[in-house]
Amino acid sequence: MDKEKKYNSKLHIGVLALQGDFGAHLKALQKAADELGVEIEAKAIKLPAQIEGLDGIILPGGESTTIGKLMVLYGLQEPLQQKIREGFPIWGTCAGLILLANETDNALEGQPLLASMNIRVRRNAFGSQRESFETDLSVPVLGEAPFHAFFIRGPAVEAVGPEVETLATLDDGTIVAVR
Repeated sequence: MDKEKKYNSKLHIGVLALQGDFGAHLKALQKAADELGVEIEAKAIKLPAQIEGLDGIILPGGESTTIGKLMVLYGLQEPLQQKIREGFPIWGTCAGLILLANETDNALEGQPLLASMNIRVRRNAFGSQRESFETDLSVPVLGEAPFHAFFIRGPAVEAVGPEVETLATLDDGTIVAVR
């Protein structure tokens, strides 16, 4: 059965495709579009010109130092920072969250960041690859159903500024999602 479209226009969502599992994000966007009855054009973003015309962008997981250096190399850091200042919707998962943070606890000196959220993050907060885990999170802004999350050498948010809203925590109070 075809789902009725809930929106009148197509959403154009970019996924930063410099390093990391951007392909999984592109597939997840299409799956979400199908389930929600929304028309989405998802595309891999590697160059500044590709940002134009987007309704939002996702910064995927990967290695934050590498992604940051590639953002600078490909000329994406400044255009992304400008779009964020203009209120452009951006979502960072794992390394993407690190890139959005104003401060990290153990980044390499000079690591390029977008530095657009008043948060401090701790990289690899949950230990090595062997300590990776999955859990269901309560994320009220997404509805009542639990959100299944994967933590693979992921970051944790250690501090938030007064304008930052905590969206989800682990059972021990560790902040794992903000806006």
